[in-house]
Amino acid sequence: MYYPISNFLKNFFAKKRILIENTPLAGLTKANDLLNGLIIKEKVPGMAVTVLKEGKPVLEKGYGFINLKNRIPVNTQKSIFRIASVSKPIAATALAHMVKDGLINLDKSFYDYVPYYPKKKWDFTIRQLASHTSGVRGYRGKEYGLNKPFSIKEGISIFKDDELLFEPGTNYLYNSFNWVLISLAMQEVSGIPFEEYVKDKVFRPLEMNHTFSEPTFFEDMVTFYSKNRSGFKEAITVDNHYKLAGGGFVSTTQDIAKLGQAYLENGIMSSEVLSQFLTSEMINQEKTYYGLGWQVSKDARGRSFYGHVGNGVGGYANFYVYPKQQMVFVFLINCTNPNIQDELDEVIDILITNHNADVVV
Repeated sequence: MYYPISNFLKNFFAKKRILIENTPLAGLTKANDLLNGLIIKEKVPGMAVTVLKEGKPVLEKGYGFINLKNRIPVNTQKSIFRIASVSKPIAATALAHMVKDGLINLDKSFYDYVPYYPKKKWDFTIRQLASHTSGVRGYRGKEYGLNKPFSIKEGISIFKDDELLFEPGTNYLYNSFNWVLISLAMQEVSGIPFEEYVKDKVFRPLEMNHTFSEPTFFEDMVTFYSKNRSGFKEAITVDNHYKLAGGGFVSTTQDIAKLGQAYLENGIMSSEVLSQFLTSEMINQEKTYYGLGWQVSKDARGRSFYGHVGNGVGGYANFYVYPKQQMVFVFLINCTNPNIQDELDEVIDILITNHNADVVV
């Protein structure tokens, strides 16, 4: 089950502090100390951070190293990380373009676009796939770390013959296979490779020039690590190409921040289309805290945000957009889940609080 951030954020401060230390500079100092501490305590090998306020950098810094052996420092402009499920908002943005252009109808059957997919007990729609309410299963066994050079069409062989786990629209199960199917439908409709469509509609217009599909080698690609009791070790080799839409892109914090800022500035398309993507779906009159490719929730202080958490082999990512505060947060780490979400949430809280507090001298 995929839980919204509000379920695991801690309420770090009982009250809003109206003190002299609630200044942007004090907030930056405290946030920087917390992030440096993650490197000093060897909780992460390397991390890039980009935080924007009204489109301007509040914090943009690399911590630690892209490669521990060679001690190459992280660079927010150049260092390329696995972004894991932060790929979903990218794919959702491309899907929104297809919806806007009338190429895909969210409420039509998936089989209208991919008729050769094996029939199931129930029909399901593109919207149900995008909102994780389709009943398609998630990873089993070693599928999470698969290292086979599948195309998107070949990749469906992993799960295409399995039955749906529940009647579509009656439950919620977060997984990346939903977005494998969406990317296949988009590919069939457009007649071009999914990654080319995303380049044309998302990366080039937003000048996301350091965002790519795997597997590709780049000079500035980070080394991917996992962690055990003895420390960091290089992660297993995986091939994420078939699940580009669900978790296969690589990028920089600066590029992902551009995507978030474009949403804040209404620079993607009309809100009429995007509102569907940024509105939580409902199951039995209860919110799932997930829209279409976007996590849509509130943090522990009740502040609304949309974005995504990503956890993959050798990579961990946070991407949040806070509309009311006009802030974008991007954290990229070159390690499989390092268990530092509480620290990242605290940094977010500090920076929001100190850039919005009323300061009393």
